[in-house]
Amino acid sequence: MLAMRSHCLLAGLIATLLLGTPAHGADITTTLGPNGEQPTPYTQVTLTPAQEEKVRAQDYTAAILMHTTSDWSSALIKGAKDKFQELNVKVVAVTDAEFNANKQKTDVETVMAMAPDIILTLVVDPVSGAAAFRPAVQQGSKLVLISNLPTGFEYGKDYAGIVTDDLFEMGGLAADMLARTVGEQGKIGFIYHEANYYVTNQRDQAVLTHLAKRHPGVQILARQGIANANDGEVVASALITQHPDIQAIYAPWDSIAEGVVAATRAAGRSDIKVITMDLGAANALDMAKGRNVAGIVTDLPYDLGQTLATMGTLAKLGERTPPFVTVSADAVTRDNLAEAWQQALRRDPPAAVTKALSQ
Repeated sequence: MLAMRSHCLLAGLIATLLLGTPAHGADITTTLGPNGEQPTPYTQVTLTPAQEEKVRAQDYTAAILMHTTSDWSSALIKGAKDKFQELNVKVVAVTDAEFNANKQKTDVETVMAMAPDIILTLVVDPVSGAAAFRPAVQQGSKLVLISNLPTGFEYGKDYAGIVTDDLFEMGGLAADMLARTVGEQGKIGFIYHEANYYVTNQRDQAVLTHLAKRHPGVQILARQGIANANDGEVVASALITQHPDIQAIYAPWDSIAEGVVAATRAAGRSDIKVITMDLGAANALDMAKGRNVAGIVTDLPYDLGQTLATMGTLAKLGERTPPFVTVSADAVTRDNLAEAWQQALRRDPPAAVTKALSQ
């Protein structure tokens, strides 16, 4: 059944590629919030020494309600916990919604019994998430959001602010690495996230914007949307089959890139390079071994966690917090992989990656 499904999907994708389906979204020139908010750099979100002392004296509590478990989530949680510990804020709960809106609703209900002063969260579903988190806000918790805005929530009333990546910067770094990989004149395939998802939509469109403005010699042979991350290999196989002269492929995040790498290997195409977003062990190992993965754009989840914690404590003190804050990103190649891994995740790379880098 799986083989039949993959074969049918591959045939359908080739037909779609023949029609030249364009990527979605309008041209953007900077990272904007969900309601068009201008960004505030994370380096501007700080506590004064007097505010720090005031927080330490309050014995505040906090909860961190994550959408899933990953290296990225772990680094963000560590950043938030370290900042909270520094400020004498007790973390009373850390949850994992497993990308399930119903489970996240249950997580909120469980955490509400602890009445945390601050809640940091990435809302899985904006609609159901609004209903799930509103009772916590009404109970008095200061809510700081990661990337996603619950439907109908108002800044200053329902939440203290949103913290996310500098999505436009991430797109620019990916575009630059794509262009370098193909010598500014090469041919690429572009896989984009075919869903209404704020973060990936802005990142993907930013890649296109930067390619058009800064690297006009790069030719995009085909653009193909993907809704299910598990279809990365099939989507990439279609690109390679229809366009055998393709030199590089952009994948919107790491798990999709893993499928793209699998497709290049299945096709015997070690020459096709892959550029993606977000650090992951499998792609890092491929990069360390000098194979297909040529570039990864990573955000700084530890710093994001620190900023979220700072925003929450400022809000609890009654201080003004910016509505939309962005955290910087880095371009990762084999040359700086070990350093970038440490900077982003605040731990050493996996042993296999370290070993491959030394060879």
